Amino acid sequence: QVQLVESGGGLVQPGGSLRLSCVASGSSFSIYTMDWYRQAPGKQRDLVASISGGGATNYADSVKGRFTISRDNGKKMVHLQMNELKLEDTAVYYCHQLYAALHYWGKGTLVTVSS
Repeated sequence: QVQLVESGGGLVQPGGSLRLSCVASGSSFSIYTMDWYRQAPGKQRDLVASISGGGATNYADSVKGRFTISRDNGKKMVHLQMNELKLEDTAVYYCHQLYAALHYWGKGTLVTVSS
């Protein structure tokens, strides 16, 4: 069983920055890929960024160069540093882990980019 808890969302102006964090329970955290997804109102949930157990990263084209995913295996945490935020980044951001062939999701944290 895995529990994921996100934090760090909020209201920010265009061009601003936020850092999202996700803390995970469960064993063997360090070997599993961790992901951040987001879902804007009325839209599907999309992958934003992934980081493998070995630290390899992958980003959606829309956030490349602006967002950075990182992980702290000792604390069982994954972070998403979001810079140069745009109006279209507004969404609920979810932490995700595929563990033992099961998908685990956090409850999400809301990011609102607005002037």
